[in-house]
Amino acid sequence: MSYETLNPAGSKERLDGGWTYVDVRTVEEFEAGHAPGAYNVPILFRGAMGMEPNEGFVAAMKNAFPADAKLVLGCAAGGRSMHACEVLAREGYSNLVNMHGGFSGARDPMGTVTEPGWQACGFEVTAEAAPERTWEALKAD
Repeated sequence: MSYETLNPAGSKERLDGGWTYVDVRTVEEFEAGHAPGAYNVPILFRGAMGMEPNEGFVAAMKNAFPADAKLVLGCAAGGRSMHACEVLAREGYSNLVNMHGGFSGARDPMGTVTEPGWQACGFEVTAEAAPERTWEALKAD
């Protein structure tokens, strides 16, 4: 495995140490609330048939971040960010953290929270984003 998996507290330590947060949730999820300073590069979009791959994910990441960037990737629970880490590791990214528990918390099949998310940990949340950190600005045309 070429990335680390940390819970929200461990991920916040990295962020406090200068790492960059990339939120791979949908634009709508991001706009509803995210970690301050986060970039939004969705790995999937909601489509007519459910979630669909974002074909521009890798290009947008390569345009925004060099392969040696120190990145914490987060989603709602940790699954999409794990997938994003796997994709980026194959593309040569070497400093990746998957935030297990994500923004909303990881749950078992019965719906019980197994890892509290960023929000439940009491970390700062905002709905504001600098225009250059939004998907609209980051997507590669």
